[in-house]
Amino acid sequence: IAPHFYFILFVPLVHRCLGFLMTTEAIIANTKQMIDDLKTVCANFGLGNASSEYKIITEIFLYKFLNDKFLYEVQQADEKLKNSENMEQALNNMSEDDYEMLMMLLPPATAKLKREHFISYLFNHKNDEKFNELFDSTLWDISNTNLDVFSVSTGSGDKIRLFDQNLSQNVTESNRRSDFCKAMIDKLVTFSFAEAFSQKYDFFATIFEYLIKDYNKDFGKYAEYYTPHSIASIIARIMVSEGVQNVTVYDPAAGSGTLVLALAHEIGESNCTIYTQDISQKSNEFLRLNLILNNLVHSLGHVVHGDTLLSPQHLNRQKNGLMKFDYIVSNPPFNVDFSDNRDTLAGDIYKERFWAGVPNVPNKKKDSMAIYQMFLQHIIFSMKENGGRAAVVVPTGFLTAGTGIPKKIRERIVEDRMLRGVVSMPSNIFATTGTNVSVLFLDNSKKYEQAILMDASKLGTKVKVDGKNQRTVLSPEEIEDIINTFNNFEPKDDFSVVVDYDKIVQKKCSFSAGQYFEVKIEYVELTQEEFQEKMNSYTEKLTELFAEGIALQAEILEQLKKVKYEEQKS
Repeated sequence: IAPHFYFILFVPLVHRCLGFLMTTEAIIANTKQMIDDLKTVCANFGLGNASSEYKIITEIFLYKFLNDKFLYEVQQADEKLKNSENMEQALNNMSEDDYEMLMMLLPPATAKLKREHFISYLFNHKNDEKFNELFDSTLWDISNTNLDVFSVSTGSGDKIRLFDQNLSQNVTESNRRSDFCKAMIDKLVTFSFAEAFSQKYDFFATIFEYLIKDYNKDFGKYAEYYTPHSIASIIARIMVSEGVQNVTVYDPAAGSGTLVLALAHEIGESNCTIYTQDISQKSNEFLRLNLILNNLVHSLGHVVHGDTLLSPQHLNRQKNGLMKFDYIVSNPPFNVDFSDNRDTLAGDIYKERFWAGVPNVPNKKKDSMAIYQMFLQHIIFSMKENGGRAAVVVPTGFLTAGTGIPKKIRERIVEDRMLRGVVSMPSNIFATTGTNVSVLFLDNSKKYEQAILMDASKLGTKVKVDGKNQRTVLSPEEIEDIINTFNNFEPKDDFSVVVDYDKIVQKKCSFSAGQYFEVKIEYVELTQEEFQEKMNSYTEKLTELFAEGIALQAEILEQLKKVKYEEQKS
């Protein structure tokens, strides 16, 4: 049975050796089919739409990815294995010493697997009694074996492992747990990631979005709205210049990591280290998976599960203050009830960071507290001096608010000459919120004497998402237009304007492009007769409108009299 199974499992590898390379489209289609199959298994065992479904799907998907990545890397490390007809059998025939030596040759980003961790091992033992216990213990042992590299941390320093200790326990009926695990293993052996490892960020961004599309509706209290890949790409291509190396990238409300991943891809995964924090456990689990898929395992140790505003965890080398970053990107939550912590954050120990103030607690609708203003202050405080860059998604209303914390923040940005520019996005660019949003670009290098303000709100095409939510999608041409116009500081009629800082001050620090566009008046030469004819036409129209208004007012008064009469009668 085993040799036949090994051949079936590694058909994609055989194809690769024979030169029949799968297309990117085929790999994506096969990967999506495997994800759909895993979700079908969950549904068949009563776990569809359960709170635990996202954890089961993402962890089993990750197990498959790590297994296939390991087998791929051992082939690259050992020429004999690469040419072996039955690679896994060759691995099983190795002595312990040879196997340990092979482990030492693998890249640091490859999870170390024992031979009994392989999916093929579980497949060959799926008819064992209490198979679910073998399944669970395998995942738990992989977690412990790779704890130092593949774990993320809580704010208190505890390690969060790759996999749950008892994943099968999510199936309520104990007598069905082994069948559930068998069904999952059966779905994993029909597909291999081998051809996918040569793919780059855009491929895995597509897969990741598909994997979590049913689970990204609620990331928790302090987590991002789901950021479209197109917006993340725009932000990254505006922020990053050529030749960037050895830099830090930070997101204090990272969510699933769309923004930091796009930025890392633009910089080069080996040229940057990612730092994140988010209060949502679910978000951090998705972020970890995203980093592993995109070859950023070296940043996992800097992923923190915790409250950024109350207890930021990324400190400087001296441990006497917060770390300052080269690049910061964030799509923070806009409105959240943080009334329990409001007075603490307004205390003296936080005043340096939250210099513009802390929103008051409203008498009604506490969940309308503008928490994005806190994150924006934290981001400005965390930018590296003399060169730090940031891009933050904010509600468009922030650009023109005439009083309060928003105005204080804008005044500070202008005073410190940090404003590089603003792009106001189309409505519904995020499917999860109808709030109009803008992206604020900051630069702490002090090299800009002007800022570019862009109104891209009229761009895009409306499409239906999941048959109900409406979302605006930018075309590739529109994306290029936004990026090139911004980076070239190019003024365009009713689209972009380049403004001196002094003029921004005159406009009460408004960051709205529309307030700086030139008002164009068309002049038409008219004869005296033509002018008089137009004036007579306008006069007639105004007379008609006034007459309609008087008649409507009389009708309203008559109705009010009737209502009053009826009230007196009753």
